[in-house]
Order: sequence, then structure tokens, then C-alpha cells
Amino acid sequence: MRAGVVVAAHPGVEELAVRAEELGLRSFWVNDTPMVHGDPFVALSLCAKATRRIRLGIGVTSPALRSAPAAASGFASLNALAPGRIICGVGTGNTARRTLGMEPTTAVELENFTAALQDLCAGRSTEYREGDRVRDIRFLHAGAHVNTTDPIEFVVAALGPEAAAVAGRRGVGLISFGLLDPTAWHALHDARRHAAHGTLRDPDPSADSYVVTALHLLRGNEDSDSDAARDTTGHVVLSLLGFAADKPAFAGQLGPDEREAVRQLLDRRGTTATAPDRYTKLYPNYLGRIAPHDRDLVLPSLMNRVALVGTSDDLRTRITALEQAGVDELLIQPVIDPPTEMAQLAELLT
Repeated sequence: MRAGVVVAAHPGVEELAVRAEELGLRSFWVNDTPMVHGDPFVALSLCAKATRRIRLGIGVTSPALRSAPAAASGFASLNALAPGRIICGVGTGNTARRTLGMEPTTAVELENFTAALQDLCAGRSTEYREGDRVRDIRFLHAGAHVNTTDPIEFVVAALGPEAAAVAGRRGVGLISFGLLDPTAWHALHDARRHAAHGTLRDPDPSADSYVVTALHLLRGNEDSDSDAARDTTGHVVLSLLGFAADKPAFAGQLGPDEREAVRQLLDRRGTTATAPDRYTKLYPNYLGRIAPHDRDLVLPSLMNRVALVGTSDDLRTRITALEQAGVDELLIQPVIDPPTEMAQLAELLT
């Protein structure tokens, strides 16, 4: 399986991209969560100038964050800096919207947005709508401004069949956060395949699937729930707890201990599941290093669900199962020591 890394935009991010390229990782991604992280287009511009081979992705942007013309201009401009190396991840804006106290956009809006980006980034015209006014738009500048010649890879963020079907109809790949169940990946790929057949075309065999997670390699006699393991994976576990705290219906699907962890998270953050401003309490430091006093919330059951923790043999077994389910690339989101965690990933997959 191939390997890549996802980080939050910050000064010096290009140094991590250079190191990822040196380690032989295939891709380097930056989050698009405006109220929590820096701007991904600025970050990847720096990375594009500092690297030569590694693919550069935004994971993921959304029609609820950016208009199609603005997003297309950003991606086509990146493509001019790093021709043929750009990956455009699109989604409903699950986290990015919730950090605004808003709901994600719809699958229909996601599909229209993806189609418009595909058209514009390939130099074609597309339909653009604002209220009742509809216009055909296309890039009116050319040459050095944007690159619509070299292809941009597109992937749709999906946890369920509806978004996977969008990927199938648009002929693009998939990306999913914390989805480590091979059975769930089989279901996503089935949904994408079925939707592609519904368009009277065969699924694109080159459309890749990516999974984002955290990885902790156990050393010696280290326990799988050690402080180090909790610190390395806690940011993805707390992202799940935060989602559950924001969505009581999802929390109801968790086990008793996990629901208690959600309750404790809300209590520690000084909010409730129904408070209108809960997003201002739940999402600060989102996907950042967890505080030591929150380690007890990083339950082993949740670590196993959304992160990879184990010996080299354990991890390779789980990764092989994901590969057999059709996952092409494993992306880790490191927060403790990114260079070391990237090196461990590269070593594990060689």
C-alpha cells in the first residue's frame, strides 16, 4: 500500500512536505477547516515550490466553504506551480461546517460542486448559479495564470453510500477519515461501482481510495493503551467524541463507556449537546495534540476503531486487510513528532 501524510496548515509546513518527499511518501495533504487551521492554498503553494515529486492534496474543501469559481482558481493555480501533482478533495464540509455551528451541505450540492470543479479545472465551461440567475462560466485568463492542461485528481470524502455514489457518478476516487473497517470499505466501493454503472460507463480503475488515520507503533513491551499510544492517536479519537457530542443521534449508537466519555467531554468543555454555541467549546485545537488530562477519554475501543495501534506485524495485518478491501493509500495525521511518525510509516510500508 502507498503512504501519505495529512497536516494542518501552519508556518513551516513546506519543511514537512520536503521531508515526506525524501522519505518516499506519495502524497502530502492539508486540511481545509478555516476557523481552526490555516489556509490550505497558501500552505500548498509553499509546498509546491519546495518539492518536485510528491503529490499535494487539499482534504477536503466544500461548496459550503468556497464557490466553484474561487476553488477552481485555487486548484488550477496550484496546478501551475506543481503540474500534474494536485489532488482536489471535496466533501460536504462535515467538520468545517460544524466549526461554524452549521450543518454540512447536501450530496446534491456536493455533486454539482464536484462537476463544476472538474469542468473548470479542465478548461471547460460550466453552469454557475446564484439564486435565479444562471450563467455559463469558464476561465477567461490563460497562460501562466492557471494550468488546465495537466490533470487534477479528484476524490470525494465519504463515510456512507450517498457520498460514495457521488464519486461513482463523477468517476473519481474516495477519501475517508478514520474508517478502518474493511467491510465498510467494501460497501463504499460497491456503492461507487453501482453508481458508475448507473451512468452507463465502467468505473474508472485509476480512481484511488484513501484512508486518513493516526498510527502508533508499539515498541518492546509497551501496552496498546499506554500514554504514548493515547497521545499519538488521541486527536482522532477526540474528533470522533466531538462529533458524537455534537450529534446525539450518533452518540446513541456508541457503547455505554463511550457514551460516558462523550458526557465527560461535554462536561469538561463546559457545554451541552443542545447548547447553541457548543461548537465554540468543542472544536478549539481540533486535530491538535491532546491535553494530558484528556488521556482517559481515549478509550481502547475507540483507538481500535479509528486509529492503528500495534506491533509491526499487527499493523501490517490490518493494513493488508484494508488493501484487500480496495484502499490504495494510507494517510496518517501526525501531531506529536511528525518527522518521526512519517519515518515509521515509510518503514512500515516498505
